[in-house]
Amino acid sequence: MLDQPHLTAAATGQGPILVVCTRYIGDTLLAIPFLRNLRSAYPQARIDVLTEGTAHAVLANCPYIDEFIDWTRPARARRGPGAALVALRRQAAVLRSRGYARAYLLKPSLSAALLAKLARIPHRIGFATECRPLLTRAVPRRRGRHQVDAYLDLLRAEGFAIDDRRNENWVPPAAAARVEPLVARLPLVRPRVFIALRSTDARRHWPLDRWIRLVHWLVSARGCEVVVCGGPADTMACSRIVSQLDAITAAHVHDLSARVSLQDSGALMARMDLCIGVDSGFVHLAASLGVPVVVLVGPTDPNQWCPWMARSVVTRSSRLRRGIVGRILDAVRRQPELRWPSGKASMDDLQVDDVRTAVDGLLPGRPGQAPRVSTGGVKTIDLRDGKYHYAVLARTAGRVEPSGLSVAAG
Repeated sequence: MLDQPHLTAAATGQGPILVVCTRYIGDTLLAIPFLRNLRSAYPQARIDVLTEGTAHAVLANCPYIDEFIDWTRPARARRGPGAALVALRRQAAVLRSRGYARAYLLKPSLSAALLAKLARIPHRIGFATECRPLLTRAVPRRRGRHQVDAYLDLLRAEGFAIDDRRNENWVPPAAAARVEPLVARLPLVRPRVFIALRSTDARRHWPLDRWIRLVHWLVSARGCEVVVCGGPADTMACSRIVSQLDAITAAHVHDLSARVSLQDSGALMARMDLCIGVDSGFVHLAASLGVPVVVLVGPTDPNQWCPWMARSVVTRSSRLRRGIVGRILDAVRRQPELRWPSGKASMDDLQVDDVRTAVDGLLPGRPGQAPRVSTGGVKTIDLRDGKYHYAVLARTAGRVEPSGLSVAAG
């Protein structure tokens, strides 16, 4: 899938390729279209992904990757300049021994560019930030560009054509089997709603009292089962929500954080009817699995971080703040047409009624309605034979249930 004939020889896989991702789950998930297009451009090459932290777990079943490499660095409390440089040189030595021919830096940082330089990777493609002198090809970032297209611009800059930019994800049968007993405990006739309560950035958090009101409405007015699965912050927030609900309502709120690993969270998310959350990795996980999303946005730019190619509603206050630097740049530069106006909103300005309206537009069925039955499918991959399978599903009362039939798809 090449745009320029002279790139054909290079695309046959001359030398392994390194992709450097960030440590954030959402950023990592948004790299899936890039990885698919990279594999299409270099079908025979070895493609390894370097990640820091646990974010690589959400790409564990991605068929476009050959191997994950952990980026090990000293703990933040011990990370002085000397220790950081020593760790960087040690990591570079590991990468240098693998003989990478090129590196794509999805992580726009000085440390990532310096690492690729120290590893003596001859072709280093990344974003034109402060690390431009360390790159062999620096690609400008376009304002208002979605993160997926920004990643794909690294390939476009080299002359590669891009496919349909679709979103996708994969659920191994083993992971689906592990979460099935947990899902089976949820009442059959009630819609399942996953809520992502917390982000790594506290500015994105929504006031807890509004979450309590929303959860009460989801359970009592919309007849939902509410599911939480995340880190300690999500568990703590969920406990505080449950403590403020009456016993009958609280019985329909389920925190599965201790029972479902990050790697299996996709299998759980695929069984949901809706995801509601702040701008976080779980919102992007839902979108990659085709689950409808209501995302609550405040300080982040929805033009860059909205759910990618999924049925979704962005809820955001219309009251925006714009810094003086941004206003000056807007005045002197030609601005692209943006789906959402530029500026930062406050999560405190986002009201419960705004979220309820968004939910009503995406959640199928109403309390008291007869169950609806339709069919759908979840794409899975069997890691034993490398083949894809499409599980044919029956969707009852707005929910996905296995029908026991699968079709192999190469």
